[in-house]
Amino acid sequence: MNMKKILAAGMLAALCLSGCKLVKTEEAGKEAAANGPGGDQERIATLVASTYEAKLVPKLTEKAVDMPTLLAAIKANLDDAGKTYGLRVGGAGGGWNFAVKGTAPVVDADLVSKAAVAQLDFDGDGAADATLQLGPVVKGSAIRDTSAIYDFSTFRDQIEYAKLGRALNDKAVSGLAVPETGLKGKTVTFVGAVSIRSAGEVPMVTPVSLEVAP
Repeated sequence: MNMKKILAAGMLAALCLSGCKLVKTEEAGKEAAANGPGGDQERIATLVASTYEAKLVPKLTEKAVDMPTLLAAIKANLDDAGKTYGLRVGGAGGGWNFAVKGTAPVVDADLVSKAAVAQLDFDGDGAADATLQLGPVVKGSAIRDTSAIYDFSTFRDQIEYAKLGRALNDKAVSGLAVPETGLKGKTVTFVGAVSIRSAGEVPMVTPVSLEVAP
């Protein structure tokens, strides 16, 4: 009788264990760090608040190369342009990140999409030479990766680092003043950042400042 009880208890314990999801201590620690009190959202918000206006925008403004100059350099040789004007993150496989500035007419604009953009013509041929991201949805992390202010090694993992990129993008486009009358046909002046992986692509700039001529 005792042996039957022991076997029954063992089977019950095995069933209980089979229905449980075992979480590694390291993974549980990361989840707690991300979602607990003082988690990622709070830490990233504090970091952005303390660095965006004080460090990031001045750094990009100081480093910014005129867009026509950069376009010509990229056309000649992307890697040479990157070594002269840019910063590469992630080794040889990563794109070149550039701080840029410029003034150009808007030849087309989509302000209805959640990923609103304006198309800029720098050489006067009527075709877009660069795309200005206006948000609220913004692609890439050029703002984060161009300034060298944020060191990946100081972040818990790639997930937290990616959250910083999104938060900086959100901060950048939330401060842009876009006329209700639209942008097509107007001239804009901007400072921003762009990541380029191939010489043939149209640069997609994330601006940190934008002025629209009346």
